[in-house]
Amino acid sequence: MKSTLYFKLLLCCSCIGLLSNGCTSGIKPDEQKTPNFIIIFADDMGYGDIGAYGNPTIKTPHLDQMANAGQKWTNFYVAAPVCTPSRAGLITGQLPVRTGMCSDKRRVLFPDSKGGLPDSEPTIASLLKTAGYYTACIGKWHLGHLPQYSPGVHGFDYYFGIPYSNDMDHQFEGINYPEACTNPGPDYFNVPLLRDSEIIERPADQTTITKRYTEEAVSFIEENRETPFFLYLAHSMPHVPLYRSKDFENISLRGIYGDVIEELDWSVGEILAALKRNKLDENTLVVFTSDNGPWLIFNEHGGSAGLLSGGKGGTYEGGMREPAIFWFPGTIKPEVVMELGTTMDLLPTFCRLANVELPGDRIYDGYDLFPVLSGTGESPRDVVYYYRGTQVYAIRKGEFKAHFITQPEYGSNKKTVHEIPLLYNLNVDPSEKINIAEKHPEVIIEIEKILEEHMSTLVPVENQLEK
Repeated sequence: MKSTLYFKLLLCCSCIGLLSNGCTSGIKPDEQKTPNFIIIFADDMGYGDIGAYGNPTIKTPHLDQMANAGQKWTNFYVAAPVCTPSRAGLITGQLPVRTGMCSDKRRVLFPDSKGGLPDSEPTIASLLKTAGYYTACIGKWHLGHLPQYSPGVHGFDYYFGIPYSNDMDHQFEGINYPEACTNPGPDYFNVPLLRDSEIIERPADQTTITKRYTEEAVSFIEENRETPFFLYLAHSMPHVPLYRSKDFENISLRGIYGDVIEELDWSVGEILAALKRNKLDENTLVVFTSDNGPWLIFNEHGGSAGLLSGGKGGTYEGGMREPAIFWFPGTIKPEVVMELGTTMDLLPTFCRLANVELPGDRIYDGYDLFPVLSGTGESPRDVVYYYRGTQVYAIRKGEFKAHFITQPEYGSNKKTVHEIPLLYNLNVDPSEKINIAEKHPEVIIEIEKILEEHMSTLVPVENQLEK
């Protein structure tokens, strides 16, 4: 870890540089305390998997209290319904199609992949570093395991975690994949645990992975309490295979999946307690969400999208609408937010609060959500794109969502291209059961125009997932 004195000097120099460049954020620099930022990112958690979002049998007291004290967003989305492109969207503030981080063949990166997030792409971490932030990625990366794509290349000063999904690097014979994931042997999954670029354990002991991620995160907070920091805590759970520590075995009515979620809730409690203990709670914005919806094909080992249709891998609501809680005591106006937001909005929001100017050489798909967080305005977002690979399958405009293409999440490559798009009013029909296309042809025309305009903004990029 770098010294406190170094970061104070770096922060001072960065702020002077930003002011001399005329950077504006809507908050006067002399009125702003530079906040810390923490993103807690679950893996494959569904919209209905925590108490605050209606789960009746999984206890999540820390997340529930976080929602009560902060903002619970009910229309919050990710950039894609699977791991790699979703994480790329969060960390870059751009749709994955702009960075080459999506594919119609290989939907995510694998241990034999040659590609990853290009080092030319600014990230939340690299941008905040220009303002003197110390940055850490703890947990699952999944944006390229080769050295040229590592967290360190993308602005993170410290990394502790596994480079891809916890079901990869499998080494079992005579057992099918679903059986291995739902009844895993101790050495079925040979995933490495890294500290920076060094493998410190292989296979990683996944029964303690949530606990160890949490301990690393708490240590990071305590060691950097006098410097501005950004912590990206990307949990490996509840992606199958499911693991939890001994303290959380058989404690949930929901079975092993509930045990895993309740340990994640404990982890959130430890993070918030560390902030309070170090008197950082009123100067830290914490965001909790997930990378995509529940992996429904794994039945009781998968989660629930609640009243939403579909899950991981698909472009119905359950695949891309996620629980999202914002916590920033003294700054955030506590409420239930029903306006639109996405993980891509975090980058511009954080940069605005840190007084960092966005690069002007690329299109950003995120918006600054600070007006909603502070209770001073509405969300600037009115459109959500539902990508599957490199194609737009659906678009939401306000309350209406049009499906141009539908396809099962897994198990079938058969697409249905709709000559007349399916249309749903998500305000009254979040389960997408009532097709109202015939009643609102004017809405379909408007959304088709949005699609045409959006496609005109795309330029060809090298596909990183097909290397």
